Amino acid sequence: MVEWTHLPGLSPYAETLAAMEARANAIAAGTADEAIWLLEHPPLYTAGTSARAADLVDPDRFPVIQVGRGGQYTYHGPGQRIVYVMLDVRKRGQDVRCFVRALEKWVIAALAEFNVQGEIRPGRVGVWVPRPDKPRMLDGSVAEDKIAALGIKIRKWVSFHGISINVEPDLGHFDGIVPCGIRDHGVTSLVDLGLPVTMADLDAALMATFAQTVDAGNSCG
Repeated sequence: MVEWTHLPGLSPYAETLAAMEARANAIAAGTADEAIWLLEHPPLYTAGTSARAADLVDPDRFPVIQVGRGGQYTYHGPGQRIVYVMLDVRKRGQDVRCFVRALEKWVIAALAEFNVQGEIRPGRVGVWVPRPDKPRMLDGSVAEDKIAALGIKIRKWVSFHGISINVEPDLGHFDGIVPCGIRDHGVTSLVDLGLPVTMADLDAALMATFAQTVDAGNSCG
């Protein structure tokens, strides 16, 4: 059983992280159900375990928080749906790479509810959107923008941290970092793509597609 919780307003990062880790520990101990939290944070940058100092372009713009999840620098702020996933990976194949792939498939399926073509790319964790409306890349390929980032940590086979999906954040706030260490591509959001999608709309899409992706039983197949 997965318990879904919506946290209203802007959730303070440090307090939310502590509560998330406590819940993950309780799940590992068998004293709490699995959980998914849907929330937003105030503007801040987080540095994952692979973050490079050169990718923090404007260190004084927002608070910078070192975190234990995988990945590099990311931005969190209003208008971005944060999805913290505290799930038992043993129930889902006990394969971390496949679990991450299942989370990516989940985001892609949720975006498809709005006719958005989300895609994954080798060597680039997260979900990308082709932008044929933009100038092509120097190599002639179609431009791509990132719409969702992913970074998780596994402890005692329970995941925590999770996914961020851009609904309507201030995309200018990403300028203070090199998002996820990738300089050649931009970022986008559902509203930037011309879609009047609300947080509630995205939450409904995430809940509708969870069972067929992350909880499909063969999600690591």
